[in-house]
Amino acid sequence: MAVEGMVAVGAGLAVGLAGIGAGLGEQGIGAAAVGAMAEDPGFFGRGLLMTVIPETIVIFGLVVAFLLMFM
Repeated sequence: MAVEGMVAVGAGLAVGLAGIGAGLGEQGIGAAAVGAMAEDPGFFGRGLLMTVIPETIVIFGLVVAFLLMFM
């Protein structure tokens, strides 16, 4: 397999595995945040922040993929 193909596979794995990890992490956090917000609407800001934090991991995976593809 050519080097370009291996780089493309690596970039795909970086984005895919980061997405799977973020989804698994957000699964529990989102459920807890929605439960806390149902009991007290004052937790909306913190619940939203805790739900968004795992999404940043996907952005890191996307950045790694871009670095692999364009360097």
